[in-house]
This record gives sequence, structure tokens and C-alpha cells, in this order.
Amino acid sequence: MDISDPAKPRIRASLPLANSLLGPPTNLQITPDGKLGLVANSVIHVQEGNAWKTVPDNKLYVIDLTAEPPKLIDTVTVGRQPSGLSISRKGDLALIANRDGKSVSVVSIQGSTVKAIAEVPVEQQAAAIVIAPDGNRAFVCMNLANKIGVLSIDGEKVTYDKSLDIPSGFNPYNIDVTADGKYVIASNTGAGKNNVDAEVIIEATGPHPHVVDVMSPGIGPEGFAIAPDGKTAAAPLLLGTAAMDSDWFKTKTGELALMSIGEGGKLTVTARATLGGLPEGVVYSPNSDYLYVGNYIDQDLQVFALAGGKLTEVGPKLKLPGQPASMRGPVR
Repeated sequence: MDISDPAKPRIRASLPLANSLLGPPTNLQITPDGKLGLVANSVIHVQEGNAWKTVPDNKLYVIDLTAEPPKLIDTVTVGRQPSGLSISRKGDLALIANRDGKSVSVVSIQGSTVKAIAEVPVEQQAAAIVIAPDGNRAFVCMNLANKIGVLSIDGEKVTYDKSLDIPSGFNPYNIDVTADGKYVIASNTGAGKNNVDAEVIIEATGPHPHVVDVMSPGIGPEGFAIAPDGKTAAAPLLLGTAAMDSDWFKTKTGELALMSIGEGGKLTVTARATLGGLPEGVVYSPNSDYLYVGNYIDQDLQVFALAGGKLTEVGPKLKLPGQPASMRGPVR
């Protein structure tokens, strides 16, 4: 996507790469210099008799964004079922959370050369990960254990200390960090059946990161992002859009929750807006003044302007050539 005019995003290129709803919404990211895009493919579909089943994949696509049009330049083998990933602010390292592998892949980035150099066991499924701005720590969602793991980073050496595990809500599946590195926020989506889910705010500095607050923006905040300026956070709420038609809580539309980030990392909902079906991918513009949300079922993109803690939808929805499940911009 080209967002040089942030109010009017346009499709710059469409690449025919295998991907899945399983793995997003944080399985891709752009390097800080805007030159490379990394996209993990979590699963592949194989036929077994007359049926199809999903099996873990281990692929990381490397996309040259300086080419015209952008093109795939490499496919790197990483851990099993790679899901959420995070690139360091320096742009020289990426970490990938592997669900089936129960590990974190360590990936070196040197110019256009991307290499998997290590795999760190974390003993549990890992669904999403974020590297702190100073590059010394990372936080990983261990979704089935309902915990956040803490990783130490020293150059290309990454270690996991189980004693620092932090409790979270049910199924932490998304995670982000404020620009100043003070707070990490884990978004949880395991309550299910029309029960609200939790945002868990973690004080991320000091020798013992710990939970300092818990709140709920609503039902199903699988998508979650913190603004580059660190002042707001946004969560597209699934509500009942992923439910079966026979479920009593089925809805056709989701909802966008905009939250201010206050003292102590406290989140407060300041605005809400109607979204389409199964909204999952969400990303801020570089100046934190626009939000983009992808609706998986409706195959479109909504654009919102932010001002004074309010949301204003801008222009018509942008139709997409497929179903958007993940969106992210350059590392801030």
C-alpha cells in the first residue's frame, strides 16, 4: 500500500504469495528504512482424501520494496508455524513467534540479506512478539499458557528467562510497545462467546517487568496497535462477526475502539466507530493522524482521521483483491 497521501491509500502492488488467516494480525512488518518487507506464512493447506487440513509451514518471505513494482527476493526457512514477528528499531534483527515450534526465531537483517541464525525455545506456543525500542528486550505472547515471556537481546544473542514470565488474560494474541519503551500492552482474545476481552498493561522497564493495569475495550480485540507518537492505541473489535450464523451473538459488523494512553499506561476509550466483518488488521499512519483497518469478510479497507481523541471515517472503503488479515507499516 502507498500512503504518501495518508487520507487516500492506494494499492501499489499485489504479490501472489501463500498466506492464511492463521498467523496474523502481526505476521508482517517493514524495516525502518522502508526497503524490505517481511511476511511469515504460518500454515499451508494439504488435501487428505476428500478433505483439506492445515499443517504448519516454516516460510518467511522477503520483499524488496524499492523495486518497481515491489518483488519477492528470497524465502527463508524459520520455525514451525511462524506467526507474529517484530523488527528492531535498528533494522538489523527480526524475531518471529512460532506457534507449533514453541520457539522464537532469530533473524539477521544485513542490507537485503535476511538469514535465520537461531531458534530460542520458550516451551509454549508463541503467537506474537514485540522488540522494545532500545533493542535490549522482547516480549512474547505465549497464548495457550496465558503468559507473556521476556527475552533478553545482546546483539544477535537472544535468551529466554522463564522466571520473568508475566501473567496475562486469556489467549494473549497481539502485543505492542509504546514509543518510549515504558509500557508493553498485550491484547487478549480468549474469552469467547460474546464475553469481553482484556488489555493487559505491563511496566516494561526495570529488572522485573510486571502488570500495572488491566482494562477491556470490548469483545475480540485481535487487532491492536499503538500509535507511533505513543499517545493512543487502537483495537478493531471482532464482536460477533466471526461467529456462526446460528450463534445468538452473531453480528455483521465489528467496531473500532480508540484509546488514549495516560499516566501509568492507563488506557481509556475515547471514541468508537463501526467496522465491517471480521476486522483484524490495523495500522497507524507515520504521523499518528490516520488509522487503517482491514475487514476480512468484506475484503476492504477503512480509513479514519484522528483528531482530539475522535474518529472520522475518510472517503469510501477501498476494495482489496483479497481478504485482509494483517497490516503493519515500517518500524517506528
